[in-house]
Amino acid sequence: MSQKTNIGIDVSKRSFDVFIHETNEYKTFNMTNAEIKKAIKWIKKTDPKLVVLEATGGYENHLTIELASAKVPVAVINPRYIRNFAKAVGQLAKTDKIDAAMIARYAAVIAPELRDLLSVQQQELKMLVARRRQLVDLRAAEKNHKEHAQFAEITKSIKSVIQNLSEEIERIENMISDFIKSDPQMQDKIQRLTSVPGIGTTTAAALISELPELGHLNRRQIASLVGLAPMNRDSGQFRGKRMTGGGRKNVRKALFMASLSVIQFNPKLKQFYRRLVDSGKTKMVALVATMRKLIVILNTMLKNNEDWCCKLNG
Repeated sequence: MSQKTNIGIDVSKRSFDVFIHETNEYKTFNMTNAEIKKAIKWIKKTDPKLVVLEATGGYENHLTIELASAKVPVAVINPRYIRNFAKAVGQLAKTDKIDAAMIARYAAVIAPELRDLLSVQQQELKMLVARRRQLVDLRAAEKNHKEHAQFAEITKSIKSVIQNLSEEIERIENMISDFIKSDPQMQDKIQRLTSVPGIGTTTAAALISELPELGHLNRRQIASLVGLAPMNRDSGQFRGKRMTGGGRKNVRKALFMASLSVIQFNPKLKQFYRRLVDSGKTKMVALVATMRKLIVILNTMLKNNEDWCCKLNG
């Protein structure tokens, strides 16, 4: 082929559909190692400029890792962006082929920026962190049920479930700790992040596994990627106001919980938070600003290989 190609891949649990924007070629492959290798061989022959996949709850992970390992330029995009793009161009019908074609068209028109992808180790850590988060949410739900339980046997049952969940959470946390210790590079990053007062191993692990770009972008880019960069919303009743939004939900959730600890135990960021509140900002606005400052500091620390003690003026 004389021109580079933009390719869209629509992923499902057992198969994936590949569409080449420039030639309208389309193929379907099963989600097996042999078929993935076959697909990658075909894709590389087209001289791809960019291959775009949607984030589909993890179904895309194996294929994405294999594409990246084969030196194929690949980007994983929030499905909401593709849906909004489809609406904008008037494409309402949905089939696997149409979806793959729309993703390929998005790649050609929007040309999303390539981002750092998770390594196999980061993927495994991400799954452990996600499992811990699921268990913590389940335990919180059971604790809520316990408050409303009116019969002794129900309370006993709930206590038993909470105990089991707590033991499983502890087991997963030990697995996360052992996993980190087995990877010197990852351990170094975790130790650097946890040098910040208020940042624990769980938060650091979430950041490493959910945000591989940390330490590789500038302050504006990292805040925007997480969804903490203030944006102008000069429209209607919001004229003159700036808001945050979008970005990676799980990273923001981890930062939110960490910031609650940071504003108590980190003197520098506590002072920053209190100064905003004292100036008239609401506590939530001040907390979001603290989250933004925190992720910028963490990003700079990894970029410059600095610990918190060296970043007190950051």
